[in-house]
Amino acid sequence: MEGSPVKQSPELDRIQQNMRPLCLCQQGFLGNDPRKLIEILTEDQGTVNSLGLSHGNIAEKLKAITEKARGGWGDPVVVEDKFEVEVHEARGRMPCPWGHPGLYPKTHIRLEKIETGENLVWSDLAIHLIEEHGFYQGRGSPYRLDPLKVKLILEI
Repeated sequence: MEGSPVKQSPELDRIQQNMRPLCLCQQGFLGNDPRKLIEILTEDQGTVNSLGLSHGNIAEKLKAITEKARGGWGDPVVVEDKFEVEVHEARGRMPCPWGHPGLYPKTHIRLEKIETGENLVWSDLAIHLIEEHGFYQGRGSPYRLDPLKVKLILEI
């Protein structure tokens, strides 16, 4: 039925609980977004589809930029003559809230588009969450990557 909310599975309820602040990380993954995880995933999937992109396209671009910027050892690096990017790493690793195997380095990647001053912030775990789960984080999360904003800033 059109307009009726999609029902969230018990598995997604468990994953959403893992995303709350202090469960797996200090700030959590949902920000101040009151929606169910299934609604966040569904809306972002629709946006990505409407942009003619895939989660893989977006994740690959973020990975490529991150890898080029790692050479700066925390100092800003100019990537593609368009972006100033810094990668900061902290001690420790973080698990995926979906329970995927592996731990992800605690990183903070900040990109500024030189021409406009627009910026994006992400982490290694955020790339995994996009690529494997189509999850861009909730509204108000410090690592939220709105797919439209990503497309426009990164020109993909």
